[in-house]
Amino acid sequence: MSAGEATRLDHGDDAGGLATLRQGLRISPELAQGWLVTALLALTMTGGRIVIPIAVQQTIDKGLSGPGGPDMSFVAWMCAVCAAGILVTAGASYLTTVRLAVNSERGLATMRLKAFRHVHDLPVLTQSTERRGALVSRVTSDVDTVSQFLQFGGFIFLVSIGQMLLATVVMFVYSWQLALVVLICFLPLFASLRALQRRMSDAYGVVRSKVGEMLSAIAEPVVGAQVVRAYSIEGRTQARIDGSVDDYRRTATSAQTLTGITFSIGGLAAGLANAGVLTAGVLLGVDGQATLGEILAFMFLVALFSDPVQIATQVLTDAQSAFAGWRRVLGVIATPADVVDPGESGVTQARGPITVEFADVDFAYPDGDLVLRDVDVQLQPHRRVAVVGETGSGKTTFAKLLTRLMDPTSGAVLLDGVDAREISFASLRERVVMVPQDGYLFDASLAENVRFGRPEVTDAELLAAFESLGLTDWLESLPDGLNSPVGQRGESLSAGERQLVALARANIADPDLLVLDEATSAVDPGTEVRVNAALERLMTGRTSVTIAHRLSTAEAADEVLVFDNGEIVERGPHAELVAAGGVYSRLHQSWIAQRSAL
Repeated sequence: MSAGEATRLDHGDDAGGLATLRQGLRISPELAQGWLVTALLALTMTGGRIVIPIAVQQTIDKGLSGPGGPDMSFVAWMCAVCAAGILVTAGASYLTTVRLAVNSERGLATMRLKAFRHVHDLPVLTQSTERRGALVSRVTSDVDTVSQFLQFGGFIFLVSIGQMLLATVVMFVYSWQLALVVLICFLPLFASLRALQRRMSDAYGVVRSKVGEMLSAIAEPVVGAQVVRAYSIEGRTQARIDGSVDDYRRTATSAQTLTGITFSIGGLAAGLANAGVLTAGVLLGVDGQATLGEILAFMFLVALFSDPVQIATQVLTDAQSAFAGWRRVLGVIATPADVVDPGESGVTQARGPITVEFADVDFAYPDGDLVLRDVDVQLQPHRRVAVVGETGSGKTTFAKLLTRLMDPTSGAVLLDGVDAREISFASLRERVVMVPQDGYLFDASLAENVRFGRPEVTDAELLAAFESLGLTDWLESLPDGLNSPVGQRGESLSAGERQLVALARANIADPDLLVLDEATSAVDPGTEVRVNAALERLMTGRTSVTIAHRLSTAEAADEVLVFDNGEIVERGPHAELVAAGGVYSRLHQSWIAQRSAL
């Protein structure tokens, strides 16, 4: 699916309910499994309801008003038929409900998984610009809206449609004149339904969007509660939340107003139909064209026809909200991924010393200028490489291309001579590991965070990993050792301790290429000594690339790559570059001056 189609699905401009349904069934085929049996059960259930007015008509016209007087055995027989109809209706209703619930949950579970997994494949720029609360709402709140509709609204809609069709057929069998009266009374509703449906679709599309914005507005201050309190911006934060909640209230109220209009038209049509049938039925009865039983049965049939029409209009309203949410979820899944796993067809590389090559690499963000240009460099195995440059020079982009968080606009990143785009993610992530500046920790134990990439690792192996990094004494200082909880985002630990956990996690992963985003730039001096010692042990025997914010890191590297305005302008050992008097030399002099001023 193209990006344009993804946008149309997301906003619902050109994607009607049927288009959304077709796309949804392609994504979650479980939703359609056994649909014929489910439809037949729903039809059986509605058939059981139609039995009642027919039995009433037969009881009055033949059992009570027959030529030979009341026939109580016939009346009893009709009562038995009604009881059987009620039992059939109840049984079919139960089976239909269960089948819809099972299939909808299976299908929506598939949709949730696909949407969640695809979020991780979205372009880095999309992830950065899309508000996280909005993304989360698409795989939670929006899917829940679809679930509720399919399980309850879908069931009611099936029953209502079947009941309307059967009631219409039986009405025409009894009296085509009265059947026409009913249909004419409902013509205004049927004529306006499509236009109202379009307006409701647009309105509920906005409502689902506002839900995502509201969740983002609420979630961000919760995560950043310390910053909110530290800067005493509770008032502004609350005002922002209040504004978001009020936006949602206004859009939801507007959408519900349209719902009220639709329901009112349905109620008016039902009232006119009852009055019309009663008036026309009396005239037909006086004229001898209808019996008392037929007229009473027809009144039942009008209710069986009009009630589902009103219910169906309400379900149609719920459907607009559900389909708006469905389109948003499908919009996520349909958004093209810029970094695609070749999967089983991808290359699986052997572990061992790794050679990295950037071959004429250019990179630009969508609709932007080149961030990297003409990068042509080879990194030899077991070398420690430092990447330096001013902010915006391209060094972080270089690291993202190296770890295949992004793909180059042109050229190729080669690992042991193989284009990284051709290597399966399983093999690539096994060989290349990145330790970010602020190692993200999950709300679990320290052990669970360290073995995150390799859940099969034993506690003994974890202890050995900490020992190999010289961190045993730190681990033993924690209250529960490996079982110590780290809190949400690792907030129970200091920044330096979080970095130690990230290094242990990388050690357990045992990569051939280690990419580091200056692991010591955000830690206190005391912890920095411990982190540096752990880093020294971690980098021993493997290729490493460090995004250096402090030039002390570059001093210890085998080779330094100097970026300026998206290009590698210098490369070589620290001492040679300082002596060359170029860009690196100026950066080094500036760094020395800053240190002296402290």
